[in-house]
Amino acid sequence: MLKTANIDELENKKISKLLWQYALPAIIGTSVNAVYSVIDRFFLGHGPDLGKIAVTAIGIALPVMIVLTAVGMLVGAGAASRISIFMGRGEKNTAEKIIGNAFLLTIVLTGGTTLLLYIFLDPILLLVGATHETFDLAGEFLNYYLPGSIFLTMCFSFNNMMRASGYPRKAMYTMLISVIANIVLAPVFIFVMKLGMKGVAIATVISMFIGLCFVMHHFLNKNSLLRLRISNIRFDREIVRSVISIGLAPFFIQLAAATVTLFMIHQLKEYGKEQAIAAYTITNTLVMLVIMALVGLTQGMQPIVGYNYGAKNIKRVKDTLDYTIKAGVGIGAIGLVFGFVLPELLAKAMASDLTEDEIKGTARALRMITVMLPLVGFQIVVTNFFQSIGMAGQSIFLSLTRQFLFLIPALYLLPSFFDLDGVWLSFPAADFLSTLLTAAMFVWQINKFKKMEATL
Repeated sequence: MLKTANIDELENKKISKLLWQYALPAIIGTSVNAVYSVIDRFFLGHGPDLGKIAVTAIGIALPVMIVLTAVGMLVGAGAASRISIFMGRGEKNTAEKIIGNAFLLTIVLTGGTTLLLYIFLDPILLLVGATHETFDLAGEFLNYYLPGSIFLTMCFSFNNMMRASGYPRKAMYTMLISVIANIVLAPVFIFVMKLGMKGVAIATVISMFIGLCFVMHHFLNKNSLLRLRISNIRFDREIVRSVISIGLAPFFIQLAAATVTLFMIHQLKEYGKEQAIAAYTITNTLVMLVIMALVGLTQGMQPIVGYNYGAKNIKRVKDTLDYTIKAGVGIGAIGLVFGFVLPELLAKAMASDLTEDEIKGTARALRMITVMLPLVGFQIVVTNFFQSIGMAGQSIFLSLTRQFLFLIPALYLLPSFFDLDGVWLSFPAADFLSTLLTAAMFVWQINKFKKMEATL
């Protein structure tokens, strides 16, 4: 049986302390993408000859960026979950084989996805809803962002695996370094070099490359618990299948988010024009910070749950889930408070040229979109819990029903009654209905655990 100080903590340390030990670094790490968006939108919103039109262009580019994030999650989340389970079984060699497969898989999938996006970039931007003003700006950003996407997906994948193998703080520091680099580089490229949209993209790519250098140094270090070995950089059909089967849940969540964003932009153009798209881009900033914090919380939960589930310690699995749900609802409640108390301030911070009416409209949207965030906290924790214990089907089902069964129909039904407000209200409506479904599956799984405990 594999035994180190890190593994002993997964087995015995107090849940509340252990969860935050893993979750706080994970929250910082997963929030990096959202923080990058905040940094980019802030500097673009205040950049020379940019303002709200540049913020809107970033919103148009968002679905493409989400697709690339989905590739990183497909490999990173799937590999991290499998690594935790095999470490719980004491199978270190298999865990290292997963790392080698993840390295190769990330390169192949990112390369193929980037090539396809490049080939079809113009029709994709038109499909998303780019106008004459936003088309060139969004295209300019993506033409520089796409070549460096391998740094983003590789850094994301290996940061997840670093955290899952018992190095949560190191994973946090790695991502913090890249965020700090972006904070330094973005204003230099925008205000000093006056590169505009391309400057933001270049700063982001360089920052992720810096983060990647640090994370790869860890996995090539002979003192690391798990290492990337050249002998393991080859495809193993069974390992690839097992990684993808788990990673499909967050992958489909991200693809669904990209699809919903596409429908959202079309409805916003119909009922509120480009001003509404700018409002959505700004409101999405706060919401994504909350969502990424919740995803980070669940990634902090993942190695604890995965290890103890693999070790058949069901009581510890249940205790971890219960505590994480409470924390998730709390994070959602904090997001709700900010959404209701500070919406005007957020709108003003994101773009310097918004009119008073645009600020009020953005604040109104933010209040409606954030009203159900505490329930979203519960839903995300339970959905990712199923992923952590290898039940990818349940996780994918819960994720896709929220996006496709509830949200997209609401986007087309509610605006016919409430105009632009109906677009914003579709989010809390979908959140409420999907939470009811998640709660039903949660009760089913808890009852299943009780039966498992009775047989142990």
